[in-house]
Amino acid sequence: MPQSRDIGLAVIGSGRIGTLRARLASKHPAVRFLAVADKSPENARKLAGKVGADFHTGDNLAAISRPEVNAVIVSTSEDQHAEPVLQAIDRGCAVLVEKPLAVRVEDAAQILKRVSRNGADVRIGYSRRYKHRYLRVKEQLAQNRIGTIVGGLARLFNLRTQAYAIMDRDRHATPVVDALTYYVDLMGWFLDGNRVVEVEARGQRGALRAAGYDADDIVWAILTHEDGAVVNIGVSYALPAEYPSVGHSARVELLGAEGVILIDDEHTDQLMYTENGFPHVYLPDSEVNMLFLGSSTPGDWALGDFWGPLASETRAWLDHIATGQPCALTTPAQAYSNLAVTLAIEQAARERRTIKIDAPLV
Repeated sequence: MPQSRDIGLAVIGSGRIGTLRARLASKHPAVRFLAVADKSPENARKLAGKVGADFHTGDNLAAISRPEVNAVIVSTSEDQHAEPVLQAIDRGCAVLVEKPLAVRVEDAAQILKRVSRNGADVRIGYSRRYKHRYLRVKEQLAQNRIGTIVGGLARLFNLRTQAYAIMDRDRHATPVVDALTYYVDLMGWFLDGNRVVEVEARGQRGALRAAGYDADDIVWAILTHEDGAVVNIGVSYALPAEYPSVGHSARVELLGAEGVILIDDEHTDQLMYTENGFPHVYLPDSEVNMLFLGSSTPGDWALGDFWGPLASETRAWLDHIATGQPCALTTPAQAYSNLAVTLAIEQAARERRTIKIDAPLV
């Protein structure tokens, strides 16, 4: 049995996901010290009170630099990932950063170089990998049950109101960069190193543009991989505000030389209507009356605890830090490739031309 080491953890960013990660971490038996930070000192103070943190601050570096800290979770806005990640790497900390690794290739490349130079243990939180239905698929692929993947499909739908909230937080976090990236990562994980060499895409602007946002509502792309496998991947963040999903409604298909796997991730099998209102997971000031139970992307509260992909991912990462056991979280090299592909999708849709990726991304 691997020996466990104590974890001193700093959670950088006290928003919705940072709060969830901190609450999960506070219950992990290896976490002996917990610091929380946020650009709003008041938000950090409130989170510290919820999770019993040992230290709270409005200065990210003050939390990362605590002598007790050997691991850092970065849950800031997407365009603010790079600085705390680099600070944590320079201090020898293990890092879990929310997806995407960065919103600019230059920032992602800098992180990648620092990881390589320092031998740092950095992982990126693409929580679809820890959704049970996708873990089952990965196991079937590992057992070679459908043979070589020759094609596939991945698409997700979400509400325009969620797109508004995401882009209000970070104008770079378009539906492609913020959401479709999950499925770029997932399909890359399934195809296991079979890199993308060509991207074609088309987009359509409507509801988001009418609301003043510089982003496509709908983007469909075709990714051609090194061995010729073709994957159709797409996102729509234009569903009406009252559509009963409170997260991703997705479908994933894998076509193999010797079989096929079809994954229905729509959540239409559990529908609830309530006149008492249900708090929207992503829109804290909103309630819905009808929803698909289980459609919350990170997971759900049940009987006083949080369950689902984000919870499983957080616990797996903490176990990895404490005991050294392997984990399936995305590596920096994979996250860099994900960013390059998602940005190529946006470029292909914007310029209406094929984008070649001639050299390895990493």
